[in-house]
Amino acid sequence: MKKQIIFLLIFCLAFPLFLQARKKREQVDRGIQSSTFIPKGQWMVGGSFSYTESSSDDYKFLILRNVEGKNYSFSVSPSFGYFIRDNVAVGGRFSYTRDYIDIGNLDIDLNEDLSFKINNASLLQHMIYGTGFVRTYINLGNSKRFGLFNEARVTFGAGQGKTYSGEGETLDGVYEKIKHLQVGIAPGMTAFITNNAAVEVSVGVMGFDSKWIEQDHNKVIEGSRRETSAKFKIDLFSINLGMTYYF
Repeated sequence: MKKQIIFLLIFCLAFPLFLQARKKREQVDRGIQSSTFIPKGQWMVGGSFSYTESSSDDYKFLILRNVEGKNYSFSVSPSFGYFIRDNVAVGGRFSYTRDYIDIGNLDIDLNEDLSFKINNASLLQHMIYGTGFVRTYINLGNSKRFGLFNEARVTFGAGQGKTYSGEGETLDGVYEKIKHLQVGIAPGMTAFITNNAAVEVSVGVMGFDSKWIEQDHNKVIEGSRRETSAKFKIDLFSINLGMTYYF
């Protein structure tokens, strides 16, 4: 009886969609005119670069007290592509990222009876990524200077990381091997500042993300962790700004 009820519900939901698909609807003309923004046979070469560094000495902020330490973050990402047809390019991208954090001292003071202290802690992580992508372009109106693009890409990365805290006999360390897989779509905008050079900005809006981490704790204990996520939203952390040259 339950199977019959479920079948009836599915039929009731699917039948209107089936009828709608069978109807011949009038094609809507949205007035979008296809024109060549970037012609077949051109190459594109570009990339992005970023570097940030900071240091603190006896710094205080909200519940943080006596902050002493330094950190830096570095990334470089060259890319290339070839237009197999008008407004359609295939290509690749390589990325290297490196992050370092060194905490000499950090006091976390929540109240008089609850406080924490961290000292002599460090984290170092570096990753190498390879990406394959397909891009499709469309110009804004009749403009040859401004255009939009959509990039479908697959990225795989591998890297290492290590963390340690304490010193001497209390030294505690963790070594990590990291693998990272991403499949996503990133729309963006390009603006030509010369005939061959353009500034581009893109942001990830949809994708699948999976990360595997294997740990070795003090060469004795082994651990692992896996993170998997799927999203359909604007990811502010995936905003990318770079320069691209077309020839």
